[in-house]
Parts: sequence; structure tokens; C-alpha cells
Amino acid sequence: MLKKMETKETDLHGNAPDSSPVVLLIIDMINDLEFPGGDELETPARKAADAIVALKRRAKAQKIPVVYVNDNFGRWRSDFTEVTDHVLHDGVRGRYLAEVLTPDSDDYFVLKPKHSGFYATTLDTLLTYLKASHLILTGISADSCILFTANDAYMRDLKLSIPADCVAAIKPTYTSEALAYMKRTLNADTTPSTELNLDELVQVDQDAEKVC
Repeated sequence: MLKKMETKETDLHGNAPDSSPVVLLIIDMINDLEFPGGDELETPARKAADAIVALKRRAKAQKIPVVYVNDNFGRWRSDFTEVTDHVLHDGVRGRYLAEVLTPDSDDYFVLKPKHSGFYATTLDTLLTYLKASHLILTGISADSCILFTANDAYMRDLKLSIPADCVAAIKPTYTSEALAYMKRTLNADTTPSTELNLDELVQVDQDAEKVC
């Protein structure tokens, strides 16, 4: 009986990895950008999206799970599919983001009501199932939802990589200031995604787990 329960708890669904020390989070990129400042955010968000697409492809090759952590935009009756459909088909400013970052069938997703991906969500539980010890945070906005999520991850003793080219904010100074703060205070690695050695990250964290 105990064996069955353990199998159920560690086998989440489909072909997605059941455990990994490193997990890629894509935060708020399925986004209509229909809010004050969204017009300023569109260009840097598109640039970040292109970098995230390439990083996601590399992560999947390393069997690193991908988790979409997305705001519900106050649509309390919506699920993630409805949020994605809205951004793709309702003629909104953020359509490009959803087009290039449409979730795959083996991706995980978490809807959040506030800034942090951890607040009132299932993210903590999911990361426990996945046995994550290191998060790669990407998305928007660097000075808001990325920052709040990073703070909560740090409080949970999770290591952080926040590639500088995979996050964006309304103004470039907001992005650079947020990255500097997270590097200084949260020990975040802000190495650009093109220089991030995913194989090394996975190996280092796997070795650390063995020592523990």
C-alpha cells in the first residue's frame, strides 16, 4: 500500500520529468499587456520572450521541467487554457508573447492571484514533488513579479538563476536595478541565458543532493 502511495505522489503526469534539481519558471509571459505601461513593456517583453524560447528548448533537452507561473488577471473563473486563448485570439497587445511561448502538453502551470508565484498557489507543492533545489526565473516584470517570486524562493533556501536577457520591465533601469538587487541580496546568478551552462547546473545540484 505504501509503495502505491509513493508512486502516485512522484508520478505527476504525462512525459514531464517526475523529478529534477533544476526547474525553469516562466512568469507572466502569457500576458495581454493591456494595462497602463503595457505599451512600453511590449518591446522589451518581446525581446525577453525570444531569449526564453531558446532557453526553454535547451532546458527540455536537459530534461529540466518547465513551469508556467501566470497571473489570472482577476479572471477567477478562468483556467490557464482560457487565459492563453484570450491572449492569442482577442487582438491584444501581448499576442506575440503567447504565440512564441505557447505551453507544450508536458509543461506544468500554476495560476497566481498576486505578485509572487508562491502566494496562495500550488507552486510550493509542485516544486516539492519535483525535488527542485534550483530555480531559473524568467519573465515579467523584473521589478515586480520576478522580484517577489525570487524573494519567496530565497526564503525557502532555493538557489536562483535569473538570466538578465530573459526578464524585462517597463523601463530598462527598472530591470537593471532589480537584477542588481537580486544578485546582491538573494545571491542570484544573473548570467545571460546564452552563457548559462544548464548541464553544469543540473550536475552540480545532483552532486549536492548526493552529499546531503
